[in-house]
Amino acid sequence: MLAPNKTKFRKVRKGRNTGVATRCNRIAHGDYALQSLSNERITSRQIEAARQAMTRYIKRGGQIWIRIFPHTPVTKKAQDTKMGKGKGSPEYFAAKVQTGTIMFEIAGVSSEVAREALRLASHKLPVKTRFISREVL
Repeated sequence: MLAPNKTKFRKVRKGRNTGVATRCNRIAHGDYALQSLSNERITSRQIEAARQAMTRYIKRGGQIWIRIFPHTPVTKKAQDTKMGKGKGSPEYFAAKVQTGTIMFEIAGVSSEVAREALRLASHKLPVKTRFISREVL
């Protein structure tokens, strides 16, 4: 699973994830891509599950790029813990994804294969997505 090697701070505040992406919103490497249509936090486990689904479907043909990385630590308090007593310990890392963010790209396969691989990947993610190709943008 993806996780940063080192972070400046162990815990971060939740913040707000609103608006439209102004970067990572164009296809950079591949011919086909999966674009987010909503704002959400995507965990490293979800990214890995989507990657595995795509890789298995294209049977190691073509090339896949993962354009999102889980930088943000998400904390959780232990079960049956009373309120107060500080913030919980970090549980996992998540990527904050905005509307319009390109999450995955594929090259070296046909349009039908890429569409099906990205459809399988989208079922593993908590965001609404759409399939786009380089000709569209």
